[in-house]
Amino acid sequence: MKKVEQTEGATSLMKYKEEFETVCSIIATHRKRVIRVVNNESMSMVWEVGGYVSHKLKTSVWGDGVVRQLSDYIRTKYPAARGWSYRTLYKMVQLYDTYTTASFSALIEKTDMTKYGDIVPFETAQIDGKLIVPFEMAQIPNVLFATGWTNHQIILNRCKSDTERLFYMLYAGKEHLENKELLRTIKTDTINSLLGGKDAQSEVMTKTYPTSPLLFKDKLYLEMLGLPLEYKESKLRKEIIAHMKDFILELGKDFLFIDDEHRVTVGSKTFKVDLLFYHRLLQCMIAIELKTTEFHPKDLGQLEFYLEALDQEERRSNENPSIGIILCKEADMEVVRYALNRSMSPTMVALYKEQLQVGSVIQRSLVEFCKFLKK
Repeated sequence: MKKVEQTEGATSLMKYKEEFETVCSIIATHRKRVIRVVNNESMSMVWEVGGYVSHKLKTSVWGDGVVRQLSDYIRTKYPAARGWSYRTLYKMVQLYDTYTTASFSALIEKTDMTKYGDIVPFETAQIDGKLIVPFEMAQIPNVLFATGWTNHQIILNRCKSDTERLFYMLYAGKEHLENKELLRTIKTDTINSLLGGKDAQSEVMTKTYPTSPLLFKDKLYLEMLGLPLEYKESKLRKEIIAHMKDFILELGKDFLFIDDEHRVTVGSKTFKVDLLFYHRLLQCMIAIELKTTEFHPKDLGQLEFYLEALDQEERRSNENPSIGIILCKEADMEVVRYALNRSMSPTMVALYKEQLQVGSVIQRSLVEFCKFLKK
């Protein structure tokens, strides 16, 4: 009897599955909207509190002691509320002061942040018809809504320039980064490795995938692997497999892992691709060849052969041409440039580092990154 009921239940589920999925889709959509509204209101609240306290401090109406008293008063009035410490209040002031500067406004104008509405009017809350804020509140840059308050605190703590701050709030929003993930992207100098990688890609790559310089890093940090002083490519590959979640976070969240030592057969011979991924946004396979030595031009020929095999034997009709990445320990960038100039496939060369080595900041491509986000 139970088997009959289970069979009928399974049949009923299959019959109404599409309708059920529609209901689930409605629920998911509205949940996302609720979260977005809550986050936006939270950001507006932080902005207004920061502006109010900033005004009091700048006009010498309040001193440091009053801000401490305010923190205690808020926590007494709202005992269940969290995040109203003395230091957090000053972070709100810092956020307001940082993003009301002329330099930040000029950067917003320069990068043409039309997707985020540039500067949007700030509506001051009211109680009993009286304004809470008795001074002219600065308008809030809409781009601040790209990420949450906790991420903004990390950005304020870790970034030294307006360019860095703008990039990381946009990048955090695009990749939906949580706090620890954002902290890592800043530590690994993502702005430099992502916006500075044009020379590491073939001309075919940038023509086939115009957004590729803004999607692929030219430098990856693999300190999470805990590699020994000496190791072979097989060891590197095995450690990447063992730490795949962290490795994908370093690559970018659009990467989906398919296989390691992926077999491709051409004629009577079988070859192995070190790592094979799929990129959701670009809708293509990505073959990664690992090299624990310095880049050599012959490596590129091997990779292009694998790409041709993948495209002819495995690529589906709805998918785009496969991309190849050589991930090596060292490279003479002049040799890389010469080799890529003759490459007939979407290829690039990226370096990996066993330890974090933060470099300089690249500013030149921030405008292009913002244009990419608006597509």
